Amino acid sequence: MKKVAFYSLHKFEKAILENANNGRYALHFFEYRLSDETVSLSAGFEMISLFVNDDASASILEILYRQGTRFIVLRSAGYNNVDMKKARDLGIRIARVPAYSPYAVAEHAVALMMALNRKLIRANHRIRDLNFSLDGLTGFDMHGKTAGIAGTGKIGAIVARILHGFGCRLLAYDKYENTEIKEKYGVVYTDFPTLCRESDIITLHVPLTDGTKYLINEKSMALMKPHLMLINTSRGLLVNTSDVIQALKDQRVGYFGMDVYEEEEGLFFEDHSEEILQDDNIARLMSFQNVLITSHQAFLTDTALTNIADTTVYNLDCFSKNAVCENEIVIK
Repeated sequence: MKKVAFYSLHKFEKAILENANNGRYALHFFEYRLSDETVSLSAGFEMISLFVNDDASASILEILYRQGTRFIVLRSAGYNNVDMKKARDLGIRIARVPAYSPYAVAEHAVALMMALNRKLIRANHRIRDLNFSLDGLTGFDMHGKTAGIAGTGKIGAIVARILHGFGCRLLAYDKYENTEIKEKYGVVYTDFPTLCRESDIITLHVPLTDGTKYLINEKSMALMKPHLMLINTSRGLLVNTSDVIQALKDQRVGYFGMDVYEEEEGLFFEDHSEEILQDDNIARLMSFQNVLITSHQAFLTDTALTNIADTTVYNLDCFSKNAVCENEIVIK
């Protein structure tokens, strides 16, 4: 029986992975992230599985190759944590989970919008303190507001459908226009500066590339309406956190919902409740009442976890047979 090393294993995924595996492979689970300190744990494993914050940089890939690793299956859609050119040069094949549940992420993005808008967290805290006052809890009607969707792939298209149901006017920014959402939901494509100027809400669903890194920065926020709502459930590095903090202080950004963070490695997915928080930016964000932070949980539904596990085992099957894998990432 072939063995597989799983890094960054979380309690919520173990049973689902074991069920999908159904005894086909010997699964070795490590709670540790892949790093210089932990790479030796996978010595002798031809196949390993990684999560979003595992470090598969060039130097670590070289060690993995020397240790015998030839196949890496990612339990995620994104792969910016992997040096793909180095993997190609070494001959290490990489597969991902291209679509686990776009509904999960889209619905979480809208949940952040609604919780921020209607101040649900603050209201809940008040009720627990027996404070039933409504002062300071005024929200706004989503109906009639202009929502700007940056990125209209599978997730962005579902967000468009949900927000159309609210009665929002929909703007979109993407290299490739989605004809279906234009026809069904009246989505109007425009350039990013126009989207910034006209939107009351901006939600990010673009991949992280050299062109989208820090898409939200001081310059782009200067174009935005006062008190705009900004939502990021895509990639942390789409947002320059320091610039957003300043915009929150200046009240140019009125609401900020984030499920991803540019410095989340070593912070998200872990319990730091007994420690002193060392990250000044996240500490500052936590001090704002109009900021809502979740720790990369947008994907976390039972449907998504099952799809991730099933696709991961499928990718292992392909690699174990040295067969073509439709989910393989090929860098030319």
